[in-house]
Amino acid sequence: MRQWSVKMAATLTRGLSGLLRSLSVLGRECVTPVVRASLQTPRFSTLVQRRVLRALPPVHSTGPSQQTVLLNRVTPLIPSLKLQPSRNLTYYSLRKGKRKSVKSVVQRFLRLHCGLWVRRKAGYKKKLWKKSAVRKKRLREHVFCNKTQCKLLDKMTTSFWKRRNWYLNDPYQKYHDRVNLKV
Repeated sequence: MRQWSVKMAATLTRGLSGLLRSLSVLGRECVTPVVRASLQTPRFSTLVQRRVLRALPPVHSTGPSQQTVLLNRVTPLIPSLKLQPSRNLTYYSLRKGKRKSVKSVVQRFLRLHCGLWVRRKAGYKKKLWKKSAVRKKRLREHVFCNKTQCKLLDKMTTSFWKRRNWYLNDPYQKYHDRVNLKV
């Protein structure tokens, strides 16, 4: 944990010091409350707080109306360390302006006609040399995605992938229609 916070502090120092030095109009009394307020959150260590505050520009006097404008400008620039998962979903393509499917979803999952999605278990290809035969067999199985995952995968694909397909000797034929089960 210590190593992570040192690396993070170095990254934050580089990013914020360049940003705040370029905004030399700002004074320490104007920026510090914003930075301090955002650094008080538990995700920042004291080392990060010290390095960021050291990177602030020297004190200059500014008018009260100018301070509020500058505070509004600086607040969104303070980095948030919360990593958000991203879906590389294209809402409007460049050529035709249509929604595009996420290729990794199409390659990794299979959609049944009833709306369920089938996937392989995680790690079914990784480090097989150290897994027992029983575990390898269990990893080769296919499992259904839950309701939340199915909704998300439906949003990430177009209607082309949701239509019914009829394949010769389809191993999933008995799973395409569900009887007496609610989604």
